[in-house]
Amino acid sequence: MSRATLRRACCAVAAATALALGATACGGTTKDDAAKDSGSGGSGGSGAAAGKADPNAATKKDLTVAFLPKQVNNPYFTTADKGGEKALKELGSTYKETGSNSATDTSGQVSYVNTLTQQQVDAMAVSAQDPGALCTALKQAMKNGINVVTYDSDTKPECRNAFVSQASAEDLGRTQVQLLAKQLDYKGDIAILSAAQTATNQNTWIDFMKDELKDPEYKDMKLVKVAYGNDDAQASFQQTQGLLQEHPKLAGIISPTTVGIKAAAQYLSGSKYKGKIALTGLGTPNDMRKYVKNGTVDAFELWDPAKLGELAARTAVALKSGQITGKAGETFKAGAMGSFTVGENGVINLGKPTVFDRKNIDRFDF
Repeated sequence: MSRATLRRACCAVAAATALALGATACGGTTKDDAAKDSGSGGSGGSGAAAGKADPNAATKKDLTVAFLPKQVNNPYFTTADKGGEKALKELGSTYKETGSNSATDTSGQVSYVNTLTQQQVDAMAVSAQDPGALCTALKQAMKNGINVVTYDSDTKPECRNAFVSQASAEDLGRTQVQLLAKQLDYKGDIAILSAAQTATNQNTWIDFMKDELKDPEYKDMKLVKVAYGNDDAQASFQQTQGLLQEHPKLAGIISPTTVGIKAAAQYLSGSKYKGKIALTGLGTPNDMRKYVKNGTVDAFELWDPAKLGELAARTAVALKSGQITGKAGETFKAGAMGSFTVGENGVINLGKPTVFDRKNIDRFDF
């Protein structure tokens, strides 16, 4: 095993270990019948529900599954949640969405979780703004018999039943560096334009980006700064401008957030840096089509957010139906999406990211 391979393996193990650490206690009353529900949440590793999974159990209908995205009215989450809504309709259950207009309103997100618990929804799909801030509220929800699925951005494993990941965190972090490196011929100063400093998914990807950059093939590339635009278009636009002013030798930017990459592309497209500063990251084809076609961006990547939302909804229903409990090794069928297996710490991966460029971007509409 080479040093680089060994280092990457160790990094992956460390990341998984870090996600498993920490527990948050919560108090309050619970439903009298919560412990009797085979699909309810409970204590234990990764918040896995008590009892044994039955993959052949009948799929429950007439459930209410609430989606709580990191930010409502964000095109990315709108697309994801519509995927969840479509799946729930097909499964004979009810969809609802609630949440804050701000991607950094952590206390507000806690309040929404508490409200959904009081409303006694059957399950909730949550994109966490902060890895630990929601734990007390989410544990209370599970004690009340509500299944908790996180999607897009995770909380601590013990604070939910399962996490539906866009792809493996390692794949997403490393491939974004690889995309940019090819565009720069593996040379130059680079920066990262992230969302909020507390965003779990962003920070995990960035850790893998930094580790990827340690490989000798990137010896002529240097990460000079990680900036934060808080998933706000204007703030991300200004951060892009600031990066270029602060680092005149900057050659490329990675923005692992759909709001950030669009704002960065908007700035570059109307500036003297168009075609001179490479930009990649995670974006939607509909947001980025204009910038790919006008030469501002060569290539970027993402998963299909509608499929992410669909899998989150199907996972919630599978949990509530007792088909899975959130333990590693369990499998379940997700309709036309196929079968999925629960991984370590209750993580379910959607699949590999898709790279979009001028050749294929018109084949996608989201």
